[in-house]
Amino acid sequence: MRVIGLIGLVLALLVVGVLAKKQMNSAVAPVLPSASQTTVEAPAGDVRAQSRQIQEQFKQSLDAAQQRRPVPDDN
Repeated sequence: MRVIGLIGLVLALLVVGVLAKKQMNSAVAPVLPSASQTTVEAPAGDVRAQSRQIQEQFKQSLDAAQQRRPVPDDN
């Protein structure tokens, strides 16, 4: 009886390992903003302008992520 339990445990671990490997291989890479969405970069010495630019880009990204998607009618 112990052998059957041990075989079941090994099989369960094997299945979990295979599923975890498939999940790790199918991970989606994050989407970066395209060059057309970026604004003109500020000079290296202008920290305030860089800060404003980063805040504006973050706000645009947040607004784009929060846009409502159309819901299809299920008639």
